[in-house]
Amino acid sequence: MRKHPLQIFSLGIQHMLAMYAGAIIVPLIVGGALGLNGKELTYLVSVDLLMCGIATLLQAINNRFLGIGLPVVLGCTFTAVGPMIAIGKQYGVSAIYGAIIVAGLFIVMFAGFFSKLVTLFPPVVTGSVVTIIGVTLVPVAINDMAGGVGSEDFGSLSNLALAFGVLVFIILIYRLFDGFIRSISILLGLIFGTAIAAFMGKVSFQAVTEASWFHGVKPFYFGTPTFEWTPIITMILVSCVGIVEATGVYFALADICGKKIESRDLTKGYRAEGLAIIFGGIFNAFPYTTYSQNVGLVQLSGIKKRVVIYVCGALLIVLGFIPKIAALTTIIPKSVLGGAMLAMFGMVMAYGIKMLSTVDFTKQENLLIVACSVGMGLGVTVVPTLFAKFPESIRILTDNGIVVGSLTAIMLNMIFHLFAKKSNDKKVEVAA
Repeated sequence: MRKHPLQIFSLGIQHMLAMYAGAIIVPLIVGGALGLNGKELTYLVSVDLLMCGIATLLQAINNRFLGIGLPVVLGCTFTAVGPMIAIGKQYGVSAIYGAIIVAGLFIVMFAGFFSKLVTLFPPVVTGSVVTIIGVTLVPVAINDMAGGVGSEDFGSLSNLALAFGVLVFIILIYRLFDGFIRSISILLGLIFGTAIAAFMGKVSFQAVTEASWFHGVKPFYFGTPTFEWTPIITMILVSCVGIVEATGVYFALADICGKKIESRDLTKGYRAEGLAIIFGGIFNAFPYTTYSQNVGLVQLSGIKKRVVIYVCGALLIVLGFIPKIAALTTIIPKSVLGGAMLAMFGMVMAYGIKMLSTVDFTKQENLLIVACSVGMGLGVTVVPTLFAKFPESIRILTDNGIVVGSLTAIMLNMIFHLFAKKSNDKKVEVAA
């Protein structure tokens, strides 16, 4: 049945709204942690929306070189939040984007061989990594709920009331509504909290009034990228995890759309994601990956046409050229953002636990992989000085809980499963 253009446009808006909160909250967290000023933060949100649109279009198309050809929407990955903050504080913002560019090139170059690398990321690894991401990011949300580290009114009753008010509002949306309204609960929570904060005199619209209606996009806005080995390794790891997550989304959408995915389709999908990551580095945005929340919207609406995703991507690109809209997101008070972040990061952690539910825990080695990786990730987050005596060149890997936990999970999986399997295969050959 053919859809009216107005219906297609409204469906495109729905997809944009479903991913919008996730798209803007990442630059707000990273930019705030790196001490960007209002103008820089506005640019970061604007260019992120623009790159989300471009990344989505790259993935939705289907030619002989790139694109999975499914109704997927791309946004900045939460996996990159912790590592980007750590890299920025240790090496500077320029090293973040040098690492992102190299990571994107890595994904593009090895797209055809990535099916072999995926064996490094079974559910016991990816589930552990996603759980670690949620666990280690929760303290960021808690600090913001209190008003942000260093704020004069840190922990004030007004900040806590706003934060928990937003959290309760989001919970009520989940309790009382289904479908699309539930999928944009975070966005509605941010709007509700900011409106209440405005009545309390906690919102300044100066950034909005000073922002222009239109701006051009400038490559390397934050300076010429620099290339350091440890940030590069860190971002390659982040991108690999994002590719594994994306693979799950590909297969979920393929099942919904009744399409069979073959290895060449995966190669084109990986290549598109790698190209999106490269663009993110060039235009000083973020690494990009598929957003699972939009899968639910495809299932809910029953509309599987890529034209809807083209509309969504085009809308994001248009918004990326309008700084005044991006500036609206920068007026959100820290406490309001913290309440929403707690829900979002908690959901990330819960999703990791869901991924782990498919793991065979009757095998003790799987329990040990989860225990050690999550333990290391949480431990380094709580005690960041654990590896303070290590050389600075490798501390970027050891001072971040997400990276330490991820590397622990990957290495233990190789020890218990990959190497053990090869050893057993050799014993069988000898016996034969």
